[in-house]
Amino acid sequence: MSHPTAVQPYRLRADEGEALWFLGNLVTVKAAGADTGGRFAVVEVLHPPGFGPPLHRHRDEHEAFYVLGGTVSFRCDGEVIDGGPGDFVLLPAGRAHTFLVGPDEPFRSLVITSPAGFEGFAAEVGAPAARRELPASAAVDPAVLAAAAARHGIELLGPPPTA
Repeated sequence: MSHPTAVQPYRLRADEGEALWFLGNLVTVKAAGADTGGRFAVVEVLHPPGFGPPLHRHRDEHEAFYVLGGTVSFRCDGEVIDGGPGDFVLLPAGRAHTFLVGPDEPFRSLVITSPAGFEGFAAEVGAPAARRELPASAAVDPAVLAAAAARHGIELLGPPPTA
């Protein structure tokens, strides 16, 4: 049996991994495509209360969320899926989706994308996070966001959700 890449075992501690500010969220890369032969990526994300990304769809990536803390309401192709600690939510590639974080506390999740790629989008649009507290604001020019998204196989379809 041949292995296309030499993937190596490793461990990251709770606060380890490349940390990025991405759209006002703290993204910590636990496994990038470079670490997995491109098969998948794993990031831990801390979203502030009330956050929601623009409605979008990933051309190639399935996106899975394992909820570590907080509450969230996912919207995928018109279906609403509420989540809380311990829940797992799969959003298949090609499906329009977004989510809205509950108003009372941050939403923390482990996000797995397959194949890898999301971590490259977060790195292109985001900035290194020297401090791990959530910033007051993180505005990104919508045209810059849309162009970067397109380069990473993500189509922006509409504004973030509202409560």
